[in-house]
Amino acid sequence: MITKKLKQILLWAGGISLCLVVVLAVHIYMVTRPKPPGANTRIMARIDIRQDISQQDADKIAAWLYQQNGVDRVMVNPATDIVVFTFFPVKTSAGSIVSNFQTAFHYPAQRYLPSEEEMKSGCPAMAQSFTTKLSGVFKHIF
Repeated sequence: MITKKLKQILLWAGGISLCLVVVLAVHIYMVTRPKPPGANTRIMARIDIRQDISQQDADKIAAWLYQQNGVDRVMVNPATDIVVFTFFPVKTSAGSIVSNFQTAFHYPAQRYLPSEEEMKSGCPAMAQSFTTKLSGVFKHIF
């Protein structure tokens, strides 16, 4: 009698546990799937200019980029000859902005694309402290 009751309890517990594991797996799959860019998604891009620019050139570049459709924020550093901008991918693409930039300004410029190793190392703007690495591990797991 006790063995039959124990088997029934174990069978129910196993079935419920299996159902919970399946629900958890489906939930993790649905949450971690890549999502297409939405209306609020912003992407950052960088243009490296291969010649020296002055502050006046930087101001012209910033004004021109702000006039482009979908560009949200522009930062031009004349000391390093680097242009960084954010844009909405549903309105435009970085490739079209860079090609229009090259046509408009005739600077020897190209879009900077990070290598696969740089992409894996994370955002260079964030400090790589222990807490940042730990939070990155938790974000990757969950």
